[in-house]
Amino acid sequence: MSGEVDFRVLELLCGRLCHELISPVGAINNGVELLDEDDPEFVKEAMTLIGQSARKAGQRLQFYRFAYGTASGGASGGASSDGRELSLGLLEGGKVRCECSQEARGLALPWQRLGCNMLVLALELLPRGGTVSVRPLERGIEVTAEGDTIAVSDELKSLLGGEVEIDALTARTVHAFYTMRLAQRMGARLALAAGAGRAVLAAPGGG
Repeated sequence: MSGEVDFRVLELLCGRLCHELISPVGAINNGVELLDEDDPEFVKEAMTLIGQSARKAGQRLQFYRFAYGTASGGASGGASSDGRELSLGLLEGGKVRCECSQEARGLALPWQRLGCNMLVLALELLPRGGTVSVRPLERGIEVTAEGDTIAVSDELKSLLGGEVEIDALTARTVHAFYTMRLAQRMGARLALAAGAGRAVLAAPGGG
């Protein structure tokens, strides 16, 4: 049964990662098509679009490589293993601003990895944009989402409350499930407290 559960979660996470890359990769393809135009301005726009989209695709890949990969040691291939740097890159130019304290860099890599996954979960709470802040606790990590609209689905409430049916997981809920399991692995319990314009995800405990 364990293998079946792991395989389903893997399928859903892979699908989610592909979804994250569709937009920038599609923009690169559009830029390549514009290179066939005779107008120099079109070519200039195409090169700008390709460059910006390639940068965004790279930022997303590096972030999710860290968030969904192992964080027990340094990253290979020149990729960053700094959760703060990767989080700032992921949100660069978007509608959500990231405020990640310098102290977060001092966290052990597994805790930084958990923080990155909590950050993604916080983004889902801000459909209209806002601010996400990350700070370490004395033992653990906390991520706060602030914006005009805080959207907490009933599915998320049930999942964080321990009402989990693996077969019922979807591409929308699998990340929360994965993040919850990461927290448990650290000896922590992922909790959410939400109110008007503000939601706090906390994972205290662990070692």
